[in-house]
Amino acid sequence: MTKKTQDLKPDTVLKNYWNNNEQFADLFNAVLFGGEQVISPDELEDADTEESSVLEHREYAESIKASRDSIKICKKSLTHGVEFVMLGMESQEHIHYAMPMRVMGYDYGTYKKQYDSNAKKYQTKDGMTDDEYLSRMKQTDRFTPVITVVVYYGDNPWDGATTLHGMLNIPDRMKLFVNDYKMLLVEARQNNLIFHNMTNIAFFDMLKVVLDKSITKNEAKEKVIKYALEHNVDKTVVMTVAGATNRKIDYNALSMKGDVTMCTLFDEIEKDGEAKGIIETGFDFGLSENDILQRLQNKLNVSLQKAQEYFEMFGKQTV
Repeated sequence: MTKKTQDLKPDTVLKNYWNNNEQFADLFNAVLFGGEQVISPDELEDADTEESSVLEHREYAESIKASRDSIKICKKSLTHGVEFVMLGMESQEHIHYAMPMRVMGYDYGTYKKQYDSNAKKYQTKDGMTDDEYLSRMKQTDRFTPVITVVVYYGDNPWDGATTLHGMLNIPDRMKLFVNDYKMLLVEARQNNLIFHNMTNIAFFDMLKVVLDKSITKNEAKEKVIKYALEHNVDKTVVMTVAGATNRKIDYNALSMKGDVTMCTLFDEIEKDGEAKGIIETGFDFGLSENDILQRLQNKLNVSLQKAQEYFEMFGKQTV
């Protein structure tokens, strides 16, 4: 029997979405250049997302494992003398209060990988000064810069730090001397970015509606259905919106046309949210699994099998 519903993991669907060079380039043009078409999709190439490295300090060494969501190399001179730029992107479903430090770690890993690769060229001291050989780097060597953008898909305003300084308790007199590290943050729920790619426009327009807490779920559903139908939004974009906001969708519904498709999809999204709330409340009040299942059936008018699916999906997240 074919599985009717499919859980779409946010990291999976978003990696797939941003793997598209047209959408990736459009995002970075919006964030970095106010929508000006500086980065061209055909100038982008995929790069290794693995950024693990070894942090060494005298006799101490610690391996650091890290993997980016997406990173591409832009082969173009964007500024004076720069021929290559590395563009990294991180997707966040939840607020991460250490995100500036995480971004700093990702960027460090990118630079450390370049340094290690460059250092392999210098196995002997031939043509090098003592300081260069000790550094395993010539004075004229230069690495490729990296720019990281964080896209946040949560429905609460980002209230975490966006700089390393924001994570630190620094006496005012010392701030000038403590190095800062800034991250570029995009909130899907609310931003003024200028997109040109029609897929990105639809994607972020729909996300803003789904994540808008100032309107009811029914109002959001009606607005998104209307938008999707009027703009003939491709089902893959709808699937990405559902995945980015950690929803479950009905593939059979998506294969249909017109109002039925969107109504079924967003009814499913709405029920997911209600089911999660019922399960969380049940755990808070110490209810048994059977009692929670009964409440799910009564409140959502679903079968025992469907209630068990909800419990399996959201119960593990709550415990």
